[in-house]
Amino acid sequence: MQIVNDCLSLPSGDLQLPVFLPDATLGVVRSLDSADLEQIGIQGLVMNTFHLMQRPGSSTIQSLGGLHKMAGWTRPIITDSGGFQAYSLVRENPKNGQITDRGIVIHSDSKRKFQLTPAKTVQLQLSYGSDVVICLDDCTHPDAPFDVQLESVERTVQWARAGKREFTRLLDQKKMQAGRRPLLFAVIQGGASPELRRRCASELLEIGFDGYGYGGWPLDAKGNLMLDMIALCRELIPAPFPFHALGVGHPEYIVQCARAGCTLFDSALPTRDARHGRLYVYASEPAAGFVGDWFDTVYIADDKFIKDDRPIAPYCDCLCCSRYSRGYLHHLYKISDTLFFRLATMHNLRFMALLSTSLRSNTTAHGR
Repeated sequence: MQIVNDCLSLPSGDLQLPVFLPDATLGVVRSLDSADLEQIGIQGLVMNTFHLMQRPGSSTIQSLGGLHKMAGWTRPIITDSGGFQAYSLVRENPKNGQITDRGIVIHSDSKRKFQLTPAKTVQLQLSYGSDVVICLDDCTHPDAPFDVQLESVERTVQWARAGKREFTRLLDQKKMQAGRRPLLFAVIQGGASPELRRRCASELLEIGFDGYGYGGWPLDAKGNLMLDMIALCRELIPAPFPFHALGVGHPEYIVQCARAGCTLFDSALPTRDARHGRLYVYASEPAAGFVGDWFDTVYIADDKFIKDDRPIAPYCDCLCCSRYSRGYLHHLYKISDTLFFRLATMHNLRFMALLSTSLRSNTTAHGR
C-alpha cells in the first residue's frame, strides 16, 4: 500500500495525510454524534477491539450491521487490536490476566475471561467492517529490561505473521477485491532499544504489511516524547508506507512526529482534556505555521473567565467559538452541564482538525 498525493485510500473513503483521528474507543466519541464529527471535519475514527468485544459485544455489533452502521459513521474506521490493553491491564497488574505466546487472556470486572489471539483479533476486526485492521502486538514500557523487550519483539513478530496468515485466508474466503479490501497494519516494538526496533521493523517488512505503527508507550519515565525512537522507526519503514504514531495526541508532539514523517495519529487526550476544562487554542493564526509559542491552553475553570465575553479562540470556527463566550463556558463547566462536554469536545476536535490541515499545507512541518 502506498500513499498517493498525501492520500490514503480506504474502503470507506480517503484520509488526507497527515491526520489526527479521535479515539472512539467504545464506538462513540463521548458527548458527540456522527453529524457533529462530520461538521467539525473529522476524517476518521479509531475504535478498540478489546473494549468492543466486551461492550456491546461482537454479536451485537454484527447484528447492528457493523461499526459504521451501528455508529452512523460513513467515513474510515481504524480498529486497534487490543494489544495496548495487555500492557495497561496485565503488565501493570498480572492479577488481571496472562500474556503467553498464544495470545492475551484478561479477566474483566464481571469475572468473565476474554481471550485475544492473533487470529481472533483479525477475525473480529474484519467482522466489524474495519477499514484498517491492526495486528495484535505485545506492548511494553520503554523502561522494561532488555530481555522483556526482546520477548516482546519476538512475540509481536510471531503474532503479526499469524495475523497476516488469518487476514489473507479470510480475504480469500470472502473473495474481496483488492481495491475494496481493508488494510493490514503491523506494530513495531522494541522499547528504547534501537537494536530491537531495527530487528522488529526488518522482520515485519519481510512479512509485508500495508502500513506500520510505532508500538509501546510513546513517553519516557519523565513524561517526555520518545521522538528519537519514533523518528528511527519512521526511517526504518520506506516512505511510501503510512506510519501510525499510536497514542500520540498532544498537539506539540504531533507536530514533532509529523516533521519526522509520521502520517497518522490518534489519542483520547484532546477529548479528555476538553471534558476537564482544558481547551486548546492557537497563539497566532493557524496559517502562520508552528513557530515559537504557537500553542496554548485555556483552563476554563479559572475565575478570570467569569465575565469574559470573548470566544475560546479567535481563529476557531467551531460552534462553540462562533456562538458562545468564555464566560458562558465557565458557567456551564461550574454547573457540570452536559452542554459543556459537547461544546468543549467540539472545540478541541476542531482544533485538531485545523492542526491536521495546517500540517498538510505547511510542507516543512512533515518533512516534504
